Amino acid sequence: MVRALIPVLAVQAALAGPAAAQRATTPPAAPAVPESLMQAPYEPQLLRLAEIMGALHYLRTVCTAPDTGAWRREMQALIDAEAGSAERRERLIQRFNRGYAGFEQTHRSCTPAAQVATRRYLDEGQRIVADITSRFVN
Repeated sequence: MVRALIPVLAVQAALAGPAAAQRATTPPAAPAVPESLMQAPYEPQLLRLAEIMGALHYLRTVCTAPDTGAWRREMQALIDAEAGSAERRERLIQRFNRGYAGFEQTHRSCTPAAQVATRRYLDEGQRIVADITSRFVN
């Protein structure tokens, strides 16, 4: 019975030896940092800007402004420049869609309230862009 265990123990010892040596010499891997902890310091402003752009895309279309397609193109440029990962890209798109859908549900035509909202969003968007560029662009 003992003789039958000797080959099994020898194989286990042979396999365990190199594996143990490899474990001892391999440095521990750096812990993965979730992307949410690696966000840009201007992430909240950028997400708000994406939401504003979605709202403006809808409002300018419903009010038949000459720049109706510009807001979608600007959003695509923002995504191309800022979305380094699929997760961040998805967050930007979700915020754009949220801004669009919020006004789509309440404004079916160009009302005075829609025009006021457009002016306010244009102003807020300009402030956000000015803040980001003055604080974070070299």
